[in-house]
Amino acid sequence: MTEIWSAVLVLSITGAIFAMVLYFVAQKFKVVEDPLIDEVAEVLPGANCGGCGKAGCRAMAEAFVKQGNMEGLSCPAGGAEVAKKVAALLGCTPEEKEPQVAVVRCNGSCANATAKTHYDGLQDCAFANSLYTGESGCAFGCLGLGNCSRACQFDALSIDPETGLPVVNEDKCVACGACVKACPRGIIELRNKGMKNRRVFVACRNKEKGADARKSCSAACIGCGKCAKTCPFGAITVENNLAYIDFNVCKLCRKCVAECPTGAIHAVNFPPKVERPAAPAAPAAEASQPATAEATTNNTTQA
Repeated sequence: MTEIWSAVLVLSITGAIFAMVLYFVAQKFKVVEDPLIDEVAEVLPGANCGGCGKAGCRAMAEAFVKQGNMEGLSCPAGGAEVAKKVAALLGCTPEEKEPQVAVVRCNGSCANATAKTHYDGLQDCAFANSLYTGESGCAFGCLGLGNCSRACQFDALSIDPETGLPVVNEDKCVACGACVKACPRGIIELRNKGMKNRRVFVACRNKEKGADARKSCSAACIGCGKCAKTCPFGAITVENNLAYIDFNVCKLCRKCVAECPTGAIHAVNFPPKVERPAAPAAPAAEASQPATAEATTNNTTQA
């Protein structure tokens, strides 16, 4: 019995010693977290979408508090409303930022880019991109396997079964950028929503020469440069056989849309042009007074 009590005593003393050691170690290395982090994290949307460039909303809250202001930091999923709340907690002024939306820069639909092969493998864009160019032969076009829609946590993206292309629901899109990162070909881009939600962009990423690009897709940009020449604001550049419209410079005049020979430039959310009816023809001038003319004739005859 004495041996048992001795063992219990030794274990108790050993446990007490380890507990004291752990306590002092915890006190030595403990991290005191600013309670403001919890407050900021509370107002963030909690989507953990990664659109801010951080690992999640908690990491974003820590970055806000550590920096003490919002310079260079933003929560695209929360938008202006969340920015105001965070700024109020930090005691700073939120940065004004143009609202953005995801844009699909590819018009290689089933009609424009007819399939020459059939892919019957893993339904993953990144995997398919490592294997082949695509069913139409365009190495720059959308593969249509849905990585972007699966990456979207806001149900703002879906694949249209008729065209095979992603469709963006502008009302649900928060411009978090998850779809941009998920696309292995960089087809999806975040662009400013624009005045009255109107945008003009080149729906193509093909950098091949014109003839080769048209072999894969009838609506491909051929790099002819007509759009750049007609733009009065210098918003369009052509590099590597591909035109690009700078949304920060574009004034939405749409002259380039009418000039593009392949229809690669898209104008979104503009009202349809209304054909004005032709002005009615002016009524024929009435004949000059016949009675007077007749009277003049009679007077001449009598003379």
